[in-house]
Amino acid sequence: MDSVVRSTDVAISTGQDGYPLDAPYSPGVSYPEYPFASEAVGDEANCAYDGVREALRLLQLDAEHFGQEDWNPLGQLVRPGQTVVLKPNFVRDFRETHAGHEDCLITHGAVIRAALDYVYIALEGKGRIIVADAPQNDADFNGIRKIAQLDAIQGFYQEHAELEVEVYDLRPERARKVDGVIVGHESLPGDPAGYVKVALNEYSAFCEIGHLCHLLYGAEYDTSELRSHHHGKVHEYLVSKTILDADCVINLPKLKTHKKTGITVCMKNLVGINGNKNWLPHHREGTPAQGGDQYADDGVMHRIERRAMTCFRGLFPLLGPLRRIVAQPVKSLGKRVFGDTNTDAIRSGNWYGNDTTWRMAIDLNRILMYADAEGWLHERPVRGVFCIVDGIIGGEGNGPLDPTAKSTGTVIAGTNPVAVDLVCARLAGYDHCRLPLLQQAHADHPLPLTACQPEDVVCRSPQVSLDRPLSEFQGRCFDFRPHFGWRGHIEVGRER
Repeated sequence: MDSVVRSTDVAISTGQDGYPLDAPYSPGVSYPEYPFASEAVGDEANCAYDGVREALRLLQLDAEHFGQEDWNPLGQLVRPGQTVVLKPNFVRDFRETHAGHEDCLITHGAVIRAALDYVYIALEGKGRIIVADAPQNDADFNGIRKIAQLDAIQGFYQEHAELEVEVYDLRPERARKVDGVIVGHESLPGDPAGYVKVALNEYSAFCEIGHLCHLLYGAEYDTSELRSHHHGKVHEYLVSKTILDADCVINLPKLKTHKKTGITVCMKNLVGINGNKNWLPHHREGTPAQGGDQYADDGVMHRIERRAMTCFRGLFPLLGPLRRIVAQPVKSLGKRVFGDTNTDAIRSGNWYGNDTTWRMAIDLNRILMYADAEGWLHERPVRGVFCIVDGIIGGEGNGPLDPTAKSTGTVIAGTNPVAVDLVCARLAGYDHCRLPLLQQAHADHPLPLTACQPEDVVCRSPQVSLDRPLSEFQGRCFDFRPHFGWRGHIEVGRER
């Protein structure tokens, strides 16, 4: 498992022109290693499947058997009889201000299907394959299943495979919202295996700011629950037992911008392994001068807004059934007075000065690597991790919930999530030194996320300009438009 920490190679498969139309997204070619009958191939080209396969080849996994029936690229990571969880980015089934999803919001089902097939090859008919995520608290999982065509993929495996594909929504409850305002909750089945409290404590990235944890804000208005799990040297997360029971996790993120971390790929995707969203710190209330990162400055309007929100959080839960009636007009009034967070207003830590969310993401990555099935931390990684990024159509602008489609035609893959994220950031045109999530991921720590430095990362690609050390990349590559709270601060070539 130490190879996860030491890995420096990242594959960039290019030239993948869009996604296939028809589920269950079988390959358009009966490759020698394809584990199903030749008649179970698709009727159309499947660039996403081809891109995943090419990325595995570029990493020279089981290179001596490539092109043969017994090619097993994930065989060194996945063993027969093991439990493998595929963790897509299933953040939500709709965008904030755009119609539809335009294939830029969640991991496409064709990428999931390709990863499933290579996991299936490695398991040799023995073990468990699970697709699982904990989406945004207001997401409709049935809507996500429909977009990703998970029913068709599961149906294919039921008909053709020796193993079934299990699919789980890991959330124990769903928030009901009106115009983005939480007006209630409904219980969900949640993780059938339950949840485990993992105490990172002194290993948490929040330890160094323990004196500021009384300012932490989570996913909902009630901050008492969050602050009971993050204070001083106490830092706890409620993690899916299905994830912690896994022998290997295949991380399948979407390449997108992010309002709180600048970019969301492998590392940020692990927000979906946590069961209770309100155990996750998102920002600290106030300005940097006050120990917070909610706003960049303490202007008059921000001070008024903070006071108004304090009153709102105190009164709104007391309204009971009236919350559904007053939510929309209150939200509309707030937009008119204080600005719209989806267009131009920076609030809630949605800017380059967010000093909170990167800490939470790094904590979750340490948990995935080092916490066993009971939540105990070990000195060495306890499970395999492999990353396959769906960048065929990425999301730029107001990610992660309201992105605009950005076609890049790429699938990026590697063993170490930090190395893969470094490459994805550079492809997006961003300077990793200006992204705290990536900069801090290399910090010296008893539970390291990577043993390599950015200059050690080597890219493997059929495209000559990308087939080189990451340090030799030129220009802004795909030049993703950042979230407006990060614009002008993270792009390659910007003066500091």
